[in-house]
Amino acid sequence: MRNFDLTPLYRATVGFDQIADLMDRALASDVGQNTYPPYNIEKTADDAWRIAIAVAGFSENDLSIEMKDRALLVTARKAEDKTERNYLHRGIATRAFERRFQLADHVKVTGATHENGMLNIDLVREVPEALKPRRIEIASSGRADANLVDAKSVN
Repeated sequence: MRNFDLTPLYRATVGFDQIADLMDRALASDVGQNTYPPYNIEKTADDAWRIAIAVAGFSENDLSIEMKDRALLVTARKAEDKTERNYLHRGIATRAFERRFQLADHVKVTGATHENGMLNIDLVREVPEALKPRRIEIASSGRADANLVDAKSVN
């Protein structure tokens, strides 16, 4: 794994620390990082997405979705099963997990559903009116000859 020192970027820029932090996290992440539970990220519109996480074996009460500091945190804690079971094969993992998604500016969670073992989280980008581009009309002066200079001879 290559290591990049982003310290010069911090010294030469102002206001780009979030991008540098994101690059630090992306470069530092291990290739063999945990892949449980599997998930999909789907683009549903120009400014809308859906995260679908496979959560077989978990109920709505076992799942938690929290948004903090532009990060979406999905956690699951399975309640202790008091019944004694003797598994011959246990392929359905119901171990606790924590999955974090870093969100861009103005991306909000609009809803979440749990159906057929899938947790679907809907996201949308809502840019405030003040930050949206706006067209500025150019007004005409009303008189066409307002900027004309009288043509008189100077001599």
